[in-house]
Amino acid sequence: MRHVGEHRTTSRRTRGRPLAHGLLALALLPFAANLVLADTAMDELEAEAMTISGQLAEQLTDALQEAMQRGGPPEAISVCRDLAPQLKAELSRSTGWRVTRVGTRVRNPLLGRPDAWEQTVLSDFQQQLDEGRAMTELRHAERVAEPDGEVFRFMRGIGTQDACLACHGERQDRHADTFKVLGELYPHDQAVDYRAGDLRGAFSISRALE
Repeated sequence: MRHVGEHRTTSRRTRGRPLAHGLLALALLPFAANLVLADTAMDELEAEAMTISGQLAEQLTDALQEAMQRGGPPEAISVCRDLAPQLKAELSRSTGWRVTRVGTRVRNPLLGRPDAWEQTVLSDFQQQLDEGRAMTELRHAERVAEPDGEVFRFMRGIGTQDACLACHGERQDRHADTFKVLGELYPHDQAVDYRAGDLRGAFSISRALE
């Protein structure tokens, strides 16, 4: 009789396990749903950030090409100095995002200097490049806890193009007029000595999360 009783006890426990597992699965459903929603929201934010950074990249590229055709590197310098901040401000106002650019080396020490988080991402971008990743694939999205609350932050790498070298290339290769203008405008210029294909910086945009 003891053996039969033990068998029945085991059977009851076996039958109870699927029920317990089912109850646990039901309890975890809201958590899993929240994870899916969170992932979806992150994907949507990253897609929006990609679009905004793409708009800024396109606007700057078009303006620089026109300036180069109109007056060469000295004319293009005014685009980076005057138009770029204006374009970033307009995009920030129209989209509700904070739209900026940061550099691995900066021309103006008051602008474009990466913060600690951005420096970490730029270092990671450089490592990815060194490992063979394409410049166009360099992007990073993250929820970041800041003193005023959570922020969605996104960065997208900026590569050095051939056209950039007139102003950002090696010092000895720059035209005398370009060298003079840059020296007058940016006496503490460090954004030089790049080569085509180098990581020059990143678009960095962010948005507070509710």
